[in-house]
Amino acid sequence: RGYTPEAIRDFCSRIGVARAENLVEYSLLEFCVREHLNAIAPRTMAVLDPIKVVIENYPEGQVEWFDMPFSQDGSVEGSRKVPFSRELYIERDDFREDPPKKFHRLFPGSEVRLRYAYYVTCKDVIKDADGNIVELRCTYDPESKGGATPDGRKIKGTIHWVSVPHAVSAEVRLYEHLFTSPTPGNTPEGVEFTDLLNPDSMRVVTAQVEPALAEFPAGSRVQFERLGYFCVDPDSKPGAPVFNRTVTLKDSWAKKANNKEKRGRLLFMERPIGMRLKGGCAAGFRLRGLLFWGEGSSPLRKGF
Repeated sequence: RGYTPEAIRDFCSRIGVARAENLVEYSLLEFCVREHLNAIAPRTMAVLDPIKVVIENYPEGQVEWFDMPFSQDGSVEGSRKVPFSRELYIERDDFREDPPKKFHRLFPGSEVRLRYAYYVTCKDVIKDADGNIVELRCTYDPESKGGATPDGRKIKGTIHWVSVPHAVSAEVRLYEHLFTSPTPGNTPEGVEFTDLLNPDSMRVVTAQVEPALAEFPAGSRVQFERLGYFCVDPDSKPGAPVFNRTVTLKDSWAKKANNKEKRGRLLFMERPIGMRLKGGCAAGFRLRGLLFWGEGSSPLRKGF
């Protein structure tokens, strides 16, 4: 799966050792591995559910190679060359024929930024006999190379892509929770823990990835931009890489913790802790390695 020793040690440090039996949220472990991989994993592009895009005003046969860094903030050194051509793959979820409000990705008549490349505008939608979308016809702005234009117009949506003629097919194993219940050990009477097994705990899809991803050795950890963190599986072969999803990019645990801090109410309280403060004694609570107290307060300190 790609869980690093550093992430597991961080997790152990955060939960500590308690005298009483405690239940620790699995999302905290995911938070720890996400924090570590964010600092060490090179950013790359892969499309898990591809839909084809044809840029009608881009010259046929032309290929441009963009130099893309492995991280924007410099936390991961190095870069790689990524090819750009007339035909691209994008994520099916990045297009809506009838978009909801505040949908800043691609839809008929909209303009989006292709990561590190150009602005494109959707002009037409091609469907098969069953009404399924199989291709998008777009145009690009040659002046927008690198993600900006001379007129300075603002584009809200940025999506990732992979060049069709250069894409490498890869097996990607998408892991989810093994059980549908967070506490499979506490099943109601008459219910076996096997009844709680998640039928979608592993899904296998065929993705299209950028050429550089075929060169990573087994055990390498990478980020698929906008999708999650993945690890190269030992089952990989030359020209046929296999990736296991370690964790998604969504940080649900941190979001919960942040909401609790703002409200001053704790949904996952453990035992109270007496604290001697100036002017008297206050009551605090241990929450995933953070100490909170009072209405709208901030954490006192981490990692105890």
